[in-house]
Amino acid sequence: MQTDFECYAQRLLNPFRGVVHTIRFQSAEAVTTDGIEWDIYVANDALLEGLGRAGKRAQISDIRYGHWSVEKGLKRGPLFPSDDFRRLEDMGAVVYEHLLRVHRNVPFKFRDAFELWLLDRNNQPLALLHSVRADSETDTRPPLDWRAGIAAQEHFQSAAVAGLSEPAGVYLTLYINSRASGVAQWFRRADDGAGLGLHTLKGGDALRGRVLEAEAFPPLFIATAGMDAAHTRLVHDYHAWQAPWLLLLPHLESATRSALEISACRQAESIEKHYRLYPAVIDHAVLQVARVEAALVRSQPGKIARDEAMPTFYIERGTTESQDI
Repeated sequence: MQTDFECYAQRLLNPFRGVVHTIRFQSAEAVTTDGIEWDIYVANDALLEGLGRAGKRAQISDIRYGHWSVEKGLKRGPLFPSDDFRRLEDMGAVVYEHLLRVHRNVPFKFRDAFELWLLDRNNQPLALLHSVRADSETDTRPPLDWRAGIAAQEHFQSAAVAGLSEPAGVYLTLYINSRASGVAQWFRRADDGAGLGLHTLKGGDALRGRVLEAEAFPPLFIATAGMDAAHTRLVHDYHAWQAPWLLLLPHLESATRSALEISACRQAESIEKHYRLYPAVIDHAVLQVARVEAALVRSQPGKIARDEAMPTFYIERGTTESQDI
């Protein structure tokens, strides 16, 4: 059996709500969003045989091989008595054994260099909508409007814009999309941050082939150029609310990371959930105080820690492009 493994990280977008780390072998994979709890899935890739190019985006049913953590060990999923399932079992076992060897190596390197950006009226990147690992995956059709997210509608607050009649997250969603041209473009980002323009969605065909320098792409995924002071503050407040997740990004400038660490401390439980996947830390003492706070909260009798992040199963399923076969 071939033993070529892929270990990589990929952003969860529109809205940005974290990072999924994956260990993949053939059509089996182990995934985590916190570096602690891992879910292992296997898929019957034999169903794709003979479909050719038409089936490259076909969805095949996933089977849960099991759930694993250092503390609890492996909890197996359902077993099925069939020869086909035994082949899937073998793939799942290979991923599980590799997981035991490399789980401490997170965070993995990001591999989602193909990015879909909503463009503003000057055809510049306004908001990041989606990212994938290969050019062949850019034929996906995600929603072409930017979204602050359901959690933001419920929990994000800002006094930057006075007199709002709706939640700040709802208003921000409407505002960002009001600045868009309606065109979205795929870019292939280089190691230096520059982006090669690929195909566009909803018009803008003449933009294909252009190259934008790294400065054209906002590092926190929303551009504020041309905004007035109030709306710029609104976006900054949103980034402060997203801080526990934004700290997962590997290429933040030190000043940006330091400011986000301070903002993230308002959500101590989210820091504790993601801390093991932070690629760098500026002030360990500040984050450690937050982690102690999270531990105290969790130790309270009857206290259920709030976790606004999507469950791993939902995330993993949501990142699988599909077309029913």
